[in-house]
Amino acid sequence: MFYVYLMASRKQGRPYPGVIRDLVRQTYRHKEKPTPGFTSRHDVNRLVRFECHDDVTAAIAREKAMKKWRRARKIDLIEGTNPDWKDRYLQIAG
Repeated sequence: MFYVYLMASRKQGRPYPGVIRDLVRQTYRHKEKPTPGFTSRHDVNRLVRFECHDDVTAAIAREKAMKKWRRARKIDLIEGTNPDWKDRYLQIAG
């Protein structure tokens, strides 16, 4: 199983897409900010949306498409399933 995810900052801005096999581990890494970069600088540490894909090629294609979207389209996607922008980390971490 592969996951395409959207992380966001607390300010409900800067949606950041990614693709990964271990969503719990990756989300935790975003929260811990182990390396400098975009997500550390902009405090992007909340999992606000994710999708499951069986095929890695499809997951990567979806992530690449999302990266090209304007911010408004990413926000619409998030708010379609998570209108309050709640952090879904506890939902997946158990």
